[in-house]
Amino acid sequence: MLISEYLAGRNSISVSTGGASPYNTGEAVHGSDEAGSFAEHLKNSLGNKEVEFSNHAIRRLESRKIDVSENDRIERLNKGVELAAEKGSEESLILVDSTAFIVSVKNNTVITTVSADDLKGNVFTNIDSAVIV
Repeated sequence: MLISEYLAGRNSISVSTGGASPYNTGEAVHGSDEAGSFAEHLKNSLGNKEVEFSNHAIRRLESRKIDVSENDRIERLNKGVELAAEKGSEESLILVDSTAFIVSVKNNTVITTVSADDLKGNVFTNIDSAVIV
């Protein structure tokens, strides 16, 4: 999903207060089913999208001959991004087997990839987390 599609979808979510104002009845509001359904909808819409690859990352996959379809690598990468997001990470190094993926967690996008052969001697900067899956 492109970021523009995500933003368009996010703006189309409607929120309802669920009825009469508590100020008119004198009753306290402790929560509503609508808040729960909104949270479920948001979680489902965010949790079901797969990670995207930037043009740079796609070029790196091709030049380094990295196959993301083997050994359920893409599913494990998505799981790594999910784990990083749960911890509040924004930019993460995710290791799947011996392949490194630098991911913008907040944008759900792989920025670059590094194969096992090219890992030695690399320094990864501007990341706030590392996930090994």
